[in-house]
Amino acid sequence: QLQLVESGGGLVQPGGSLRLSCVVSGSTLDNLATGWFRQAPGKEREGVSCISRSNGRTYYVDSVKGRFTISRDNAKNTVYLQMNNLKPEDTAVYYCAVDRPHRLCSVFDYETWGQGTQVTVSS
Repeated sequence: QLQLVESGGGLVQPGGSLRLSCVVSGSTLDNLATGWFRQAPGKEREGVSCISRSNGRTYYVDSVKGRFTISRDNAKNTVYLQMNNLKPEDTAVYYCAVDRPHRLCSVFDYETWGQGTQVTVSS
C-alpha cells in the first residue's frame, strides 16, 4: 500500500528557510511523479512544485520561483522541498502527493496524498 509521510514544517520568521521531506513507501519513486501542494485557510489547494518520474522535469508556481527547490533521492524514496526566503503568504498546510499525472502539477491528477505539514511564516 502506497503511503506518504511529510515532515519539516514549523514556524519561521519572514526571510527564513525550511526543508520539507516526504518519505514514500509501497513503491519506488522512479515510477512516480511527485509533487508538493499547499492549502491556505479559505483557499483552494494549489500545486507548488512537482517533479516528473522520467526525466526529472520540474514545475514551480510563479510565486515560489527562485525561492523553492524540489529534489528527490530515489535511494531513500524521499522527496524534498527546500524553501528559502519564506514570506507570510507562504503560510499553509503543505502536502506531498504521488501519481502518474497527465498534467505534472495539477491537483486533480494526484490520488495519493500525505497527511500534510503546517508551515507558518510570521514575525
